[in-house]
Amino acid sequence: MQNLLPEPPATLLPVSEEADAALAAAAEQGTEDAYAEVAARFPTYSAAWGALAGRALTAGEVVPAYAYARTGYHRGLDQLRRSGWKGHGPVPWSHAPNQGFLRCLYVLSRAAGEIGEADEAARCAQFLRDCDPAAGDALASD
Repeated sequence: MQNLLPEPPATLLPVSEEADAALAAAAEQGTEDAYAEVAARFPTYSAAWGALAGRALTAGEVVPAYAYARTGYHRGLDQLRRSGWKGHGPVPWSHAPNQGFLRCLYVLSRAAGEIGEADEAARCAQFLRDCDPAAGDALASD
């Protein structure tokens, strides 16, 4: 069956050159403190929260990963809404400013599963696929 309703336009978050540069500098330093400074300086910048979440999950620190990912997810939802998103529609991975939000959503799904929140893990995984199936594929191969 074909959906006859048009899909909403893709939501593209704005570029933040200053925050992007700060995150790149943190990546060069490679320390937790450097990433935390970026999140503190740019608290609405999901990419900083996503980096913290991903690092924590990789280190086996599931609860901090969950907390960082949830923070970045909610800050990203705020930005998506300000960018015209109405609660559904594509959020393409190919647009670099969207990747922080999508990374947070991915880590949130994984961390939720690790702490036994199976329903939340499934909802987040489905939301990620709904935003852009390519995001999950790209993040799973990270």
